This record gives sequence, C-alpha cells and structure tokens, in this order.
Amino acid sequence: MECGVKPDDILADGENYTELNGLKVRKGSIAAFLKNIDLFEAPHGSQAQKDAALEAMKELAPAIVAAGLHKHATFKNRAIEEILAAV
Repeated sequence: MECGVKPDDILADGENYTELNGLKVRKGSIAAFLKNIDLFEAPHGSQAQKDAALEAMKELAPAIVAAGLHKHATFKNRAIEEILAAV
C-alpha cells in the first residue's frame, strides 16, 4: 500500500459494520466509547448518567479492543483502563 489507510478502506460508504479480528464492529463504536468517557467523567453529570455511560463502555469494550485502540492509547481514567483490560 503506497498511502495511509483511509476510513473507506476500513468501512465503505453505505456499510454499517466491518469485521475486525473476528468481531463484527459497528461504525461509530470508537466515537461512542469516547463520548461515554466524557459523560462518565462529567463533573456535573448525575450518577444515573455515569452508570449508563459505564455500562455502555463495557458493552463497547470488545469492539474497542478488536479495533486495536487500546494498543495505541492509554486512558487517564483507571476505571476505563480496567474495562478494556477485562476483555
């Protein structure tokens, strides 16, 4: 490959899923995981919001691991690191 990988090399326009390391991963999984970190860490968020964000991150964790994000990024929040390590 002569150039870097582009988004449509991973997931073509109009497709909603791709298979990564044997796991069907939906587009937007990484963005949703990161947004849930924001909700989990929000200083003025309710406990219910934080709990929901935590559960969503647990559900998304296998996709994050399959995509390899955990190999290239270290999260400052220990709880997030533990979620990924548990996969």
